[in-house]
Amino acid sequence: MNHQFDELTKSVAQSVTRRAALKKFGLGLAGMALAAFGLAYKAGAAPVGPDGYCAIHHGLSSPGGYTGMCVNPASCVGAPSADCPVGPVGNNIKAYFGCGGIISPLDLRKKCNFAP
Repeated sequence: MNHQFDELTKSVAQSVTRRAALKKFGLGLAGMALAAFGLAYKAGAAPVGPDGYCAIHHGLSSPGGYTGMCVNPASCVGAPSADCPVGPVGNNIKAYFGCGGIISPLDLRKKCNFAP
């Protein structure tokens, strides 16, 4: 047993040439870069679809309208969207009060995508 341990420590302690060390380091670095780009490519290949619904400003003293924001009801995260032009809403909405409450509901009939 002692002999095996001694052999192991000797092999670990052996000097490595600069060329061999750089070659191993370069291969490891290239492998990490390929893995990172490969994962990023797969993550970017997700299907594109509606991110959420247009937010409505429910005016207490004035008529409400679209705020220009698209909000995802699952996460309540929103961003500006060209799909939700600022302006009057009309009466044909299906309101969702989960994210913004009664003051800023979402129109479940108006799907939208976040602006890039």
